[in-house]
Amino acid sequence: MSATITQGFLESPIFGIVSDAAERLGVRAFVIGGYVRDCFLGRRNDDIDIVVEGSGIELAEAVASYIEEKEHRHCNVSVFRTFGTAMLKWHGAEIEFVGARKESYRHDSRKPIVEDGTLEEDQLRRDFTINAMAFSLQKSDYGALVDPFGGIRDLAAGIIRTPLEPEQTYSDDPLRMLRAIRFAVKLSTPQMRFTIVPESIKAMKAMKERMTILSQERIAEELNKILVCPKPSMGFALMDETGLLEYILPELIKLKGIESIDGKGHKEIFSHTLQVLDNVASAEVAAIEEGTLKDYAPEEDGDGFIESVRTAPNVWLRWAALLHDIGKPVSKRFDPSVGWTFHGHEVVGGRMVPKIFGRLKMPLNEKMKYVQKLVTLHHRPVALVDEEVTDSAVRRLLFDAGNEIDDLMLLCNADITSKNPVKVARIKENFELVKRKLVEVEAKDAIRNWKNPITGDYIMEVYGIPPCKEIGDLKEYVKNAILDGQIGNTFEEADALMRVKASEMGLKAVTAD
Repeated sequence: MSATITQGFLESPIFGIVSDAAERLGVRAFVIGGYVRDCFLGRRNDDIDIVVEGSGIELAEAVASYIEEKEHRHCNVSVFRTFGTAMLKWHGAEIEFVGARKESYRHDSRKPIVEDGTLEEDQLRRDFTINAMAFSLQKSDYGALVDPFGGIRDLAAGIIRTPLEPEQTYSDDPLRMLRAIRFAVKLSTPQMRFTIVPESIKAMKAMKERMTILSQERIAEELNKILVCPKPSMGFALMDETGLLEYILPELIKLKGIESIDGKGHKEIFSHTLQVLDNVASAEVAAIEEGTLKDYAPEEDGDGFIESVRTAPNVWLRWAALLHDIGKPVSKRFDPSVGWTFHGHEVVGGRMVPKIFGRLKMPLNEKMKYVQKLVTLHHRPVALVDEEVTDSAVRRLLFDAGNEIDDLMLLCNADITSKNPVKVARIKENFELVKRKLVEVEAKDAIRNWKNPITGDYIMEVYGIPPCKEIGDLKEYVKNAILDGQIGNTFEEADALMRVKASEMGLKAVTAD
């Protein structure tokens, strides 16, 4: 890897426009941060950060005027005066402008005291050497790399290192400890694994309590970015190694270790969870590339769904994989005849999901309910493998899973882990039978997102009764009859069965049959 600009990255006209605008204003401007790093890694990056020794807002407005003059179109500038930053969009790229600054921090806050500064002072405040590199946009040395901390060397060696002593960097902003882990995970490839330097690991272990001053929203944002990486387990292993995990997801810490009684132990749940997480990540990426995974959005008008092909990882599927066994420590029991059991752990885990999401200030809407559903149901397809795969059991699984059935099956398949290859092969073979049965039953009975043909309003109309327990009992009776295959999934058969059952319950119709 050489310290030369990868072909094409600074050839975009926008950099010439910024250079011209900066010259007109008499200020120095530089491309800095992730865009520069990704130039040398050969990665596409449409987020461009421009630092200027002067006003970032003024430069952004000057660039917008230049674009309007040259391209004869309006260019909107979003200004954030509180932070002294501005942002504009140009042909799909987001370009943020900020004045060079220096920062200092109070011990009890991650909010910096900001003052105007030079490029060198701005680079000094950056989190890691690989994110502190800059390209000059001055006419005299256009494209020159400004790299005072050896970021290009660290990038070539696959090293995450802070420009200052790590204790100062992490004390100033403890979120950088989590960002160090995120960059190690994000930038690692099968060809090169990025590592955090030992002195940084040591500092993170010593300063882990500083995580308590961070907002949960910022922590969750970093976790989400780690989860959508190709090998997210690496991030959680590093959080565990550095002690950060106990301040972020202490529930995962409880999955660690193996308890043994009378020579009988159980699977180490923490390492199993990380393996399942990676299995889900690789399987989802493969399915996305094949175009076989779907996403569903509710229709604005009506009670249906709009179906689309998934094109990017679903972070909530990754959360479901991470939390799928979260209920095992609570439900763990030792039975002398069979060893360790975890009966009902999926139900216990499902109940824990809202509490975890609430603590991390994550959404408690349909995204949380999606994770909760997958955690609660993740054992059902595996249970079917151990039993006769009946149409009735498959109908109920389809009914309960709805549109999430494909993601549920992906999670369950990823959950099949064992050191015994014969056992894995047997379970996977049976699992394929369940998948085929799902397709057959869905094609025949259309149970996915099925709605009971008998509604409460209809029952009240037929029998002239107000809302009452009997209405719910009738609806449940008809639903179970359809799911068990006793009657077909039609209104006519459902209505006939309802009337027979209602008569047994002593209800008399006030409308004609």
